[in-house]
Amino acid sequence: MSLSFIADLHNHTTASDGEFSPTELVQAGKDLGLQAIGVTDHDTLNGLDEALVAGAQLGIRVVPGVEVSLRFRRPYFTGTLHYLLYIPYDLLQDDAFRQMATDIFSQGRGGGLVRARVQAINAEFGPNGNQPLLKQDLTAEGIEALAANVSRRHFAVALKENHGLDKEQINMLIGNDSVAYVPSGIDPKQLTPLLKKYPQLVRIFAHPAAGSFPGKSLYNEVLPNIEVVEILMPEFLDDDLLGLDGLEVEYPGHAPVHRKLMAEWAEKYGLITSGGSDCHDRVDRPLGVAGVSQPELDTLLVRLLQPETSR
Repeated sequence: MSLSFIADLHNHTTASDGEFSPTELVQAGKDLGLQAIGVTDHDTLNGLDEALVAGAQLGIRVVPGVEVSLRFRRPYFTGTLHYLLYIPYDLLQDDAFRQMATDIFSQGRGGGLVRARVQAINAEFGPNGNQPLLKQDLTAEGIEALAANVSRRHFAVALKENHGLDKEQINMLIGNDSVAYVPSGIDPKQLTPLLKKYPQLVRIFAHPAAGSFPGKSLYNEVLPNIEVVEILMPEFLDDDLLGLDGLEVEYPGHAPVHRKLMAEWAEKYGLITSGGSDCHDRVDRPLGVAGVSQPELDTLLVRLLQPETSR
């Protein structure tokens, strides 16, 4: 198989929701003839150590990163967008960085997300809320007692059995259109302290145009269209909030017209360009579908290897 690129910089392993173990992913990249492979699991650094060992053994560069889930609640968009952070190699040896990153990322999933959703529901629908419907406030402990991995169904069970709400009322509280709905991920402001403390992180907006893919796609039902992304761009560009170093341009869920548009945005804002397959498995979302050539890889590596002088 002959690829038109040398590096595939956006991929997932079993450390989050991928099918490949970190070692298997790196081996698959080697088998395809890639020179470099990005390991960017959702909201965790847990697969990076294994991947780096495998890369050293197999002779393929592993570019360590993480795909952070950011939640937005705006009048024009409620949902999650993704933000890739590529991590300088020496920073991965910093225990303080790893602990801070883990603590922050965990607020967007699991117990952190349950607490955020409970707080939002109580503020709107609790006894003292704007639209009182509940007999008493929900508690995170009460929801978490129902399952090890809480889903929306467990909220529904608690609202029906403990508060006597019917299906329509439950949907009003926990549906995607609810004023109390909190998407998965962290609020961008929760990430700001990490970015401020570790400015050497390379910040890339993941698949910004995937929500506008003009056909069957895994993304255009859950991600916002490019018009919404354009409205949100100032928040991503704001160094006091998030800040951006680059845009993911080459991506399987980007139509040609949108790849061209993303390249134009990168030039307009002085950003580097990146790309990757967003591999999750062997069939539906495989490795080696998108990536970057030598100049784009070199630009990213300069920032990772010499962060103090590259910006």
